[in-house]
Amino acid sequence: MGAVSARLPVFPWDRLEPYKATAAAHADGIVDLSVGTPVDPVPALIQDALAGASDSPGYPTVWGTPALRDALTGWAERRLGATGLAHENVLPVVGSKELVAWVPTQLGIGAGDKVAYPRLAYPTYEVGARLAGAEPVVYDTPWELDPAGLKLLWLNSPSNPTGRVLSPEDLRRTVSWAREHGILVFSDECYLELGWEADPVSVLHPEVNGGSYDGIVAVHSLSKRSNLAGYRAAFVAGDAAVLGELLQIRKHGGMMIPAPVQAATIAALGDDAHVAEQRERYARRRAALRTAFEAAGFRIEHSEASLYLWATRDEPCWDTVGDLSKRGILVAPGDFYGPAGERFVRVAFTATDERVDAAVRRLAE
Repeated sequence: MGAVSARLPVFPWDRLEPYKATAAAHADGIVDLSVGTPVDPVPALIQDALAGASDSPGYPTVWGTPALRDALTGWAERRLGATGLAHENVLPVVGSKELVAWVPTQLGIGAGDKVAYPRLAYPTYEVGARLAGAEPVVYDTPWELDPAGLKLLWLNSPSNPTGRVLSPEDLRRTVSWAREHGILVFSDECYLELGWEADPVSVLHPEVNGGSYDGIVAVHSLSKRSNLAGYRAAFVAGDAAVLGELLQIRKHGGMMIPAPVQAATIAALGDDAHVAEQRERYARRRAALRTAFEAAGFRIEHSEASLYLWATRDEPCWDTVGDLSKRGILVAPGDFYGPAGERFVRVAFTATDERVDAAVRRLAE
């Protein structure tokens, strides 16, 4: 058998290990602004819900409990402006990365088909295409793509890594173009609740989709808004026919969220106070890091939303990574997200307040 891994690029984060070692050798320890993993406590009401459901000896269901589906539809209507969502329009998934990586395969996309995603993008869009044996295609403007053979179009707003937010007009035009050509749209909206200088809009909003979910699916995660990266709690919402097909495939594959995590998800989606509190933390860290990086000679582009600053000193990204690692600061090289990022670095503001303060001091030295 041929190794499936041979289809895939080198796992990007492995390339960062030597720089991580350099940063870790700093006398005051590493300030890790690279991966963007949450560091703040899981809110108590979510921990309590998880513990309360811990006596769960039976198998959970792939579709989740009716209470979970109620929570998913209710949140999407309240927070995203979606209308008329039924249980058939939602599906919990085991973290958004799993969904992104495997959805082309699960939908039967393969050799001879194309999967498109932004030129600067989360690497897993390409990985998903390659796992399925499809052709990955990058774009600058989605409606300028050649639609021939294109089966799946990824949108990502707010963007990882750039923090760019697509306007409702651009989203509407993309959805209309994709429907005209019979192309399925998956919109990765995992950072939608983290808008700073823009107000991100979901493809589930009727101003974007015209009141129909045909041909569109939105991807959402609780990892960042609720500090639940360790729980692997995410969901998709949109076209009932697409989600029904995914449900059948995922039932056979046993791709189910553990029952205690389902209970925790219900609690997380039912409470907005902890999200506002976490936003305030990130806003403070973002402001401090942006000021410090700009004072140190960096230019910040886009970054109007998400958990990252897209920064450049107009030099090769690995030169920047190397220089910052000597100061004990670890950032992600922009070329992880495509060749167009080769002169940028992505700076996450998910470190603790104490570590952010340390980075600010070091950048001023």
